[in-house]
Amino acid sequence: MTVTQRRGRKIMMTPGELDEFLTTQRTCRVATVSPGGAPHASALWFVWDGTSLWLYSVVRSRRWPHLRRDPRVAVVVDIGEEYEQLRGAELSGTAEVVGEAPRTGELCAELDLPETLFARKNFGLEEMPHDGRHAWLRLTPEKIVSWDFRKLGSV
Repeated sequence: MTVTQRRGRKIMMTPGELDEFLTTQRTCRVATVSPGGAPHASALWFVWDGTSLWLYSVVRSRRWPHLRRDPRVAVVVDIGEEYEQLRGAELSGTAEVVGEAPRTGELCAELDLPETLFARKNFGLEEMPHDGRHAWLRLTPEKIVSWDFRKLGSV
């Protein structure tokens, strides 16, 4: 995973800041490529386990067949209303399906941590509810670019 960037070093998040940011945010924007080459972006809930971004996607969504055909993905997580408040990160790489699709709750040790984190963060539960409509995608980023405009001081 690359966490360095040439431009914007002054506003780049430290590894600790990035970890805290990705751990506390809920919604990301996922960009995929359609069969005709057009980009498709959609919002999705996620969890970060310190290494990978876990996306819980409806398998009947447009993004699902796009990623099954071409697993390259870019994900943006950002917040802030005013210029000097903007913070975010773009993570890119290859998404992989983990567990059964759609997810019905079959035992899968690899999903223990992301499902526990996701259930707590998004549902206030200790166990992940399975609806037979969603499945897990794991993005272990090959590249991360981050920004925190609060580091610029007043503009």
